[in-house]
Amino acid sequence: MTVFKITNAWKSFNDSVNVLRGISLSVESGEVVSIIGPSGSGKSTLLRCATLLERLNAGEIRYGEEIIAENDSAGKSVYREEAALRACRQQFGLVFQNFNLFPHFSVLKNIADAPINVQKRPKAEVESEASALLEKMGLSDKKDAYPFQLSGGQQQRVSIARALALKPDILFFDEPTSALDPELTGEILKVIRSLAEEKMTMVVVTHEIEFARIVSDRVIFMDGGVIIEEGTPDLISNPNNERTKTFLQKLRR
Repeated sequence: MTVFKITNAWKSFNDSVNVLRGISLSVESGEVVSIIGPSGSGKSTLLRCATLLERLNAGEIRYGEEIIAENDSAGKSVYREEAALRACRQQFGLVFQNFNLFPHFSVLKNIADAPINVQKRPKAEVESEASALLEKMGLSDKKDAYPFQLSGGQQQRVSIARALALKPDILFFDEPTSALDPELTGEILKVIRSLAEEKMTMVVVTHEIEFARIVSDRVIFMDGGVIIEEGTPDLISNPNNERTKTFLQKLRR
């Protein structure tokens, strides 16, 4: 089953050069897709458009069978009404590179707030599930702590738990380890790998190439706002495109 699909997506800012140039991507249930590429290639913009933080200039977005945005007769993206967009936002989770936790909320409240206040689920049920997620993340003893009392790796694990608490159909990760040192990076990659083993549907923008090779079902190489090459993780060892080869060679130096 196709969980997410974006078709012929175009995006520019302030009428400047296009950051996305006709990108199409679909993600199947249980699939892990890693997106790699140089800085400025459009990877994060693609995720921001997929998660409705930015709006496409042209193109279509679907979640399951629901069309969220489609082109009008002039070829410009038109989005559904706000109620439909609110419902759509409950189908995905997004983990940012800089955690984006609420500093004035405890760890437990950071995780439980949206399920209680947005999804209107019972507080006792949500807090029980949040505690179970903290245990899964190895943070059972931190539920009453505040973000400033946590390491970067712990904060990122809380942000992953917060995304999972909404019971999304798909999780998006935008460079989830870029703000972390190597030791803490390993903590987060271990969590994502365990989610992959549980067949969580995920799209991961990452510069951790070896991780992408191990955890992905499919790897996409982006540059200049387009998908240059995509395929199985073997692509990382045996790219066909010269631009992909150059990028990967630089990383190995």
